[in-house]
Amino acid sequence: MRTFIIETVDRHPADIARVAAERFGCSRQATHKHLQQLCKEGILSAEGHTRSRVYRLAPLIAWQKQYRLAGLAEDRVWRADVAPALKGLPDNVMNIWHYGFTEMLNNAIDHSAGTFVTVEFAKTAGATKVSLFDDGVGIFKKIQAALNLADERHSVLELAKGKLTTDPAHHTGEGIFFSSRMFDEFLILSGGVFFSHKFQEAEDWILQPQSSTKGTLVTMQLHNHTARTVRKVFDAFTSGEDYGFTKTVIPVELTRYGDDNLVSRSQAKRLLARFDRFKVVVLDFTGVTAIGQAFADEVFRVFHAKHPQVQLIPCHTNPEVTHMIARAKGARSAS
Repeated sequence: MRTFIIETVDRHPADIARVAAERFGCSRQATHKHLQQLCKEGILSAEGHTRSRVYRLAPLIAWQKQYRLAGLAEDRVWRADVAPALKGLPDNVMNIWHYGFTEMLNNAIDHSAGTFVTVEFAKTAGATKVSLFDDGVGIFKKIQAALNLADERHSVLELAKGKLTTDPAHHTGEGIFFSSRMFDEFLILSGGVFFSHKFQEAEDWILQPQSSTKGTLVTMQLHNHTARTVRKVFDAFTSGEDYGFTKTVIPVELTRYGDDNLVSRSQAKRLLARFDRFKVVVLDFTGVTAIGQAFADEVFRVFHAKHPQVQLIPCHTNPEVTHMIARAKGARSAS
């Protein structure tokens, strides 16, 4: 029951006693004994009176530190500050944090053009959350400038594809792509754009405009006892003896802005940019209710004719989108 409470309390802070009692078929009084003991041990905190009491996971370790970016080495920060705070977690969890934290801090060091980076660390009995905030130019603005994109939001679509870097001589462009898929929650806030990914079987991306923010904020959160591993995440998108990054999953909805419909060839070309760097591209149409004939034709006939070696796999399509894709493929067969 203790494990269940720890893993469930964030979703049921005000009625965890009822939820736990129903789950284990016991009285609320029995559940309250566990809650009281968890509070006594400092694992939970409680606010309010008995009938309106709210329980939350208490921070076991929490700190904030600022580092000057000039001359900073991500592995030193990892060894000196982050790894000791994570001590005791399973090896697979430590490996995920090692990969994700050092990749994101290295991005701030090499790309932000900032002066300082602030790291916030918070660990509870259930999960750990780490945030990095630099005072640089902003990741989306930098990508927009490097790729000569018309809109800052276009940077998010390019970031989601993977194999994107503004410094190809020193970086592969894989860090953010793989990190975003290793953590339970991964978000970037920069400029006027908020970009978030939550781990689940289907791609779950959020793109929302925010008030303009200087610099870049990256936040990563992971359950302390997840079964996920770095190897499993890499295996899902790589192939061959050299583990080449050959597959990507593209949330097609990121091509839209607001209530835009996906109807034009220019929208399709924006989606298709850099697809030729992959062997397999999974197009996730979640949230896309319709596509136009020109859009479908550009993606599934014109692109295929130019790049037959790239396999395009649509998924999560509704009947209308499926029909337009089939029509474009039919025209491809007839030509």
